[in-house]
Amino acid sequence: MTRIAVVGAGAVGASVAAWLIAEPRHDVTLCTRTPFERLHVETPAGPLDSHPLVLTEPADAQPVDWVIAATKTYDAPGVSRWLERLADAGTHVAILQNGVEHRSRFPQLDRARVVPVVVDIPAERHAPGMVVQRRTGSMTVPDDAAGRSFAALFAHSAIELRLTDDWLTAAWAKLAVNCAGAINALTLRSAEIAHDEEAAELMRALVRECVAVGRAEGARLADTLPDDVVAGYRAAPGDSLNSIHADRLAGRQTEADARNGVIARLGERHGIDAPLNRMAATLLKLGGPLP
Repeated sequence: MTRIAVVGAGAVGASVAAWLIAEPRHDVTLCTRTPFERLHVETPAGPLDSHPLVLTEPADAQPVDWVIAATKTYDAPGVSRWLERLADAGTHVAILQNGVEHRSRFPQLDRARVVPVVVDIPAERHAPGMVVQRRTGSMTVPDDAAGRSFAALFAHSAIELRLTDDWLTAAWAKLAVNCAGAINALTLRSAEIAHDEEAAELMRALVRECVAVGRAEGARLADTLPDDVVAGYRAAPGDSLNSIHADRLAGRQTEADARNGVIARLGERHGIDAPLNRMAATLLKLGGPLP
């Protein structure tokens, strides 16, 4: 029996937990701020229902084999408090977060036991423990011992696990998708806004800055990525919300720094200006969540 603790029960954390719980060989605990009794995730393959053990206090936790951190990027300190109780010398930690700074958010961890995960699981949380998963989705991890061990946890799930020897490129390619989502969050318009050519060109411009900085960081990003990102938004259901848009609507803090600010910050050390991403991060920070 593999003991797994999922820290964070938002859209991604709840979805991942639901698939893990469906595998009888896993003993899954959810660690979250808000308690709930039932986990219900609507997936493309059908509903997943369970009644997992839910902990709300780190003091109640015990060491596990795997910790899966699926919180927002700005809640790394909260994850660290859980890790103090959940992780011992034999624990592996998977970081399921946005951005490209997975490992640097948790410098206290042994790098050999940390798995940075690029997540592409479109899902929306409607209430604690109640999630709609729009697409089965995928997760991308480094093709190393820890990454392969993480992938094995999902061997019987519908989520696709991808192993790569170039995780940096995968992370920056996902950041390109995420940085364009600032247009949705700022306009409070769903995916359909990508069909407006002026909005689409702003998305492309944000992605061009991302490509320039990502290449300077060592990522291998295609020239077609700006157009590819817009095409992806246009192919999504018109009413779908990305997470930063959903966070604003729900009155939650946004991940503007990890999705846009990081491009400007890392660009500075390479002498690359990213004014549109800096502006997007600033406006989202100053605008804050909706009341």
